[in-house]
Amino acid sequence: MMMTASVACVLAAVAIAQASAPALAGDLANAPLLESAPPPVAEPFDPFLIRLKGVYVRPDGTGKISTSPYIPSLVDADVKVGSEFIPVVEASYFFTKNLSVQAVCCVSYAALNIPMLGGTVGHAWAVPETVFAQYHFTDFGAFQPYVGVGVDYAHFFDVKTNSRLPYTLHVEDSWGLAGQIGFDYMINRHWGLTFDVERIGIEPNWKVRALGATGDAHIDPWVIGAGVAYRFGGPDGPTAVGARY
Repeated sequence: MMMTASVACVLAAVAIAQASAPALAGDLANAPLLESAPPPVAEPFDPFLIRLKGVYVRPDGTGKISTSPYIPSLVDADVKVGSEFIPVVEASYFFTKNLSVQAVCCVSYAALNIPMLGGTVGHAWAVPETVFAQYHFTDFGAFQPYVGVGVDYAHFFDVKTNSRLPYTLHVEDSWGLAGQIGFDYMINRHWGLTFDVERIGIEPNWKVRALGATGDAHIDPWVIGAGVAYRFGGPDGPTAVGARY
């Protein structure tokens, strides 16, 4: 009798388990699945930017003659450098959509004017090369303002004196700091308009050998430029946002 009762209990337990199995399976099927958050996707952008601009270069126009053993009255005389319009090419690389580095190169013509030496005493070609670290503000859609700070190296070559004057002019290369503020306005993913204002530190030393006069020219120009921008190098496809965001 005891064995019969035990067998009956086991059979009853099996029957209960079989009866509850469909309900348990239904509960598991209806239970919400735990979903892991998708990994963050980096927003694509075009890392390369080329600007072609026309700029107006307006030198500070100050300077002085430091020594002049033959003509002492020329000490602290004014030194002038003329303004000009020149083309400029700029190339930028974006590490992120906000941070970039920009290289600027151009060729300009500088005339050195010392009134107390009779006006224009000579001229030289200059290659000012400037590198900026820039921060771009990207919260305004197509309008993208930026600021930059950097260093400038100006190399002077083909230095010539006024043919009427019997002396030799020497102009040394110069290092200086630079700052800029500007904006790009992107018409579409690749093409845009650009405008900026820069202040470049260029203060070369010069020497008029025959007169024994030396001094410096505080060219330090304001550079105001406008032109077109072209941005490229990012992934293709409808999700690529280019330079606009």
